[in-house]
Amino acid sequence: MEVKIGVQHAPREIVLESGQSAEEVERLVADALAGKAQLLSLTDEKGRRVLIPADRIAYVELGEPATRRVGFGAL
Repeated sequence: MEVKIGVQHAPREIVLESGQSAEEVERLVADALAGKAQLLSLTDEKGRRVLIPADRIAYVELGEPATRRVGFGAL
């Protein structure tokens, strides 16, 4: 699943492909925003961890990855 995270005072958003479910990511974000965790910790598909301070999160977008179209089929 694709996760986009906007960070305050950062010019670009963080985009990662995560193997975690949407429910799990939503729970982690909710815990971070509620103050239960100081850092939002997500793992991407390659096993790398992304740590974001909870008080700097501007927004989080959850979505499915875009499928690549191949060929000359009708749009």
